[in-house]
Amino acid sequence: MARPDKAAAVAELAEQFRSSNAAVLTEYRGLTVAQLKTLRRSLGENAQYAVVKNTLTKIAANEAGITTLDDLFNGPTAVAFVTGDPVESAKGLRDFAKDNPNLVIKGGVLDGKALSADEIKKLADLESREVLLAKLAGAMKGKQSQAAALFQALPSKLVRTMDALRAKQAEQGGAE
Repeated sequence: MARPDKAAAVAELAEQFRSSNAAVLTEYRGLTVAQLKTLRRSLGENAQYAVVKNTLTKIAANEAGITTLDDLFNGPTAVAFVTGDPVESAKGLRDFAKDNPNLVIKGGVLDGKALSADEIKKLADLESREVLLAKLAGAMKGKQSQAAALFQALPSKLVRTMDALRAKQAEQGGAE
């Protein structure tokens, strides 16, 4: 790798691997330029989809400390570098692959852990981070409302008990 342009390409790819939360390797054989453009849009704003050279990308991944992808660098390969929510990008890839069977998800890496194609599809089935946080907030709010109702019920039950006791004593005092 004596050529400076290849060294620069490897350095750039290694930096993309380091700065990404996730990277998904795909085979794009048979897709048109227009389809690739559509795919790039479907991945969302936090992902970059790049057609790469296998040898250079393999070297860059190894430089970035990712050695689990070595077996996936065969055939025409493109990488989706995800810097934001990996679920959104995984959904974009899954949905695009449903409509375009020429796109094959090979595998990937998420926070340094290797993922198979099936695991990426399972990741796509998850709800987005925002939806999960909203559900958590709703559950927490519901529990707070239940606790507030419980704390409010105790004093009011005490007051009702005291009123009933006072009424009973008044009846007994008036009967004598």
